[in-house]
Amino acid sequence: MLIYFGIGSNIGERDANLRNAIELLQERVGECIACSSIYRSAPQGFVSENEFANMVVLCETSHSLEDILTITQQIEREMGREKKSINGIYHDRIIDIDLLKAYDYLPFTSHLSSLTYESSTLILPHPRMHERDFVMIPFREVEQLYCTLKGRK
Repeated sequence: MLIYFGIGSNIGERDANLRNAIELLQERVGECIACSSIYRSAPQGFVSENEFANMVVLCETSHSLEDILTITQQIEREMGREKKSINGIYHDRIIDIDLLKAYDYLPFTSHLSSLTYESSTLILPHPRMHERDFVMIPFREVEQLYCTLKGRK
């Protein structure tokens, strides 16, 4: 399975926080096969003087979606994130890792099929990703990188 992650940080050494999160994803989720540039953005949904650094990362994994969610939440806690955003109440954070979109390989082919998934803890594709330029711009960059790696247009 291929899974896209949105990663953001607006506290501390933001770029280093992103790199650290990518290393931990690589160790615990699977091979990171494409990463976007770092994009800067103002906080959305709350007021803060701290600008965000954002990236999108594409990883290949054999973990289930729920296992990946558990892994990413553990990475966030280990990196110092103390609380999650709940019911649209956002705040500054050292790291935020969102599962954005997943694709599974179709049997006996090299083609990918977009996955939809919904549970009490996870909805894929991410329901608000298309509303956020800080997600969609790096997402499109990673899609293009992946297509280039695979020789597709």
